[in-house]
Amino acid sequence: MTNGLDPALRAGRTWRDWVVDAVLFCVAVFLGMVVLGVVKEQGELPGWAAELDPLLGLVACLALWWRRGFPLAVALIGLPAVALATSALPAGAVIVTNVALRLRWRRALVMLAAYVVCMVPSGLLPSGHAEDLWFDAVFCLAYLLASFAWGHALRSRRLLVQRLRVDAERARAEHERRLADARRGERQAIAREMHDVLAHRISLLSVHAGALAYRTRQAEAGAGPALNSTEVARSAEVIRGNAHEAVEELQEVLHLLHAEGGGEPVSLLPRIQDIDGLVADARATGQPVDFHTELTADAVRELRSQLHRTVYRVAQEGLTNARKHAPGTPVSVCLTGGPGTGLTVEVRNGLPTSPATADTGEAIPGTGAGLTGLAERVRLDGGTLDHTAADNTFTLRARLPWPER
Repeated sequence: MTNGLDPALRAGRTWRDWVVDAVLFCVAVFLGMVVLGVVKEQGELPGWAAELDPLLGLVACLALWWRRGFPLAVALIGLPAVALATSALPAGAVIVTNVALRLRWRRALVMLAAYVVCMVPSGLLPSGHAEDLWFDAVFCLAYLLASFAWGHALRSRRLLVQRLRVDAERARAEHERRLADARRGERQAIAREMHDVLAHRISLLSVHAGALAYRTRQAEAGAGPALNSTEVARSAEVIRGNAHEAVEELQEVLHLLHAEGGGEPVSLLPRIQDIDGLVADARATGQPVDFHTELTADAVRELRSQLHRTVYRVAQEGLTNARKHAPGTPVSVCLTGGPGTGLTVEVRNGLPTSPATADTGEAIPGTGAGLTGLAERVRLDGGTLDHTAADNTFTLRARLPWPER
């Protein structure tokens, strides 16, 4: 039982608390003896009070050892001692301070009222006359109110410190949560980059390797001419180059995933001008691509990097999908728009008449999540992405905002 102890101030006793309790006990005993000696010299105590006073004062001082865990019980024990014994006044100040510090405010006020009621009339008992009643009353009130106010101030300070600690812990946890969310978002963005980069490179590898295998099978079956050494060397060089680039880009992505901070590598930040290289790689695989842009270099130079990358990824995803699902069909990439009117990226290709096998005899595998991730990327940039299949043509179109200068 904690006798009304406020849960907010409930805690185990530390070595520092033991030191403080020992010091308070010694000080209360010493000051009590001093006060008792002064009163005895003045001859204001009758015989019975002089004999009882030291005992009550000692009880009040001993009760201080249990003031942390049982503040209400200690206050009740100290009440008659403080009311009847002058040697208990120093211990009484600690008890009243402890009441204000540790009890709930209603119980604390009740105990303060009890001390006031018991102490003010007790000034008449030792002397038996009331000439100094007003002085005794004022002294008792000042003594009790000062002790109670000091305890209330300590309580307010401790509660404030506890509240600040809780707020600091909450703020730290919130900061860690936001940091974790930010890191998770960055890693998701990097994962999308890895999908876009590697899907493009691997589809190129698949086309070249599949073409080699298909031509070899056709030659062995006598259905076509065999590959000469020049064609084999050229295809092997293209495969090797794309494989090296895929490995390098994958290494950069993995390095970024393990890094705690820093920006993205330069190679993962393509720009609109790099679409020319994208188209060249596609044409090198035999994919017929028509690239048309109405954007001038000066106009796109002021676009933010994120928009550059999104435009590039839309074109890349369109070419990769056409290579996977409609190999050999003509593809057109068109960039239009301007400041204030928005930027449109459109990739068109014919629909295949049969399952996509290109010249390889096998379909190119895919994750099926490319357009979903691309739509999310476009949405984050404030744009829209739609794709339609009509009139034997598949159209992938992204509309992005382009603010005026």
